[in-house]
Amino acid sequence: MQFDSCYSANHGWLTHWLQRRLGNAFDAADLMQDTFARLLAGSPAQPQTAALRSPRAYLATVAKHLLINHLRRQSLENAWLDVLSTLPEQHAPSAQQQAEMLQSLQAVDAMLDGLKPKVRAVFIMAQIEGHTCAEIAARLHIGERSVKRYLAEALTECVLLA
Repeated sequence: MQFDSCYSANHGWLTHWLQRRLGNAFDAADLMQDTFARLLAGSPAQPQTAALRSPRAYLATVAKHLLINHLRRQSLENAWLDVLSTLPEQHAPSAQQQAEMLQSLQAVDAMLDGLKPKVRAVFIMAQIEGHTCAEIAARLHIGERSVKRYLAEALTECVLLA
């Protein structure tokens, strides 16, 4: 199936599918376009539109991943705005500082999302909650060597993304 015929046959369906999940036509249209942009760009796993046997299944899978990322970013942004609303006006960061901080939060969120679940849990417990390796090992029922290995893996990933 060629891209233009795939787009014509499925863009309305995909927009409706996304709109039901988002409740917002504007965001649904944006995510629909992003989904087709991914299809057009191709990937090593799915390099050509013509190779699609089940375009709706593929589009739904790509759209679902984009939707999850969109909702996570939206949730993070809402949490950030909630924190900002509690600050006294004289302590509120400038608009540029707010945007930079939100961008940093999104980068950390993306990095954490890329980690394996145990590695992520160890990193959060050590770096955010302040637990020692021994405490983490006891809580997760793993050895301290594993905790240190997971922590090293997470920190290596942080350095690679920096």
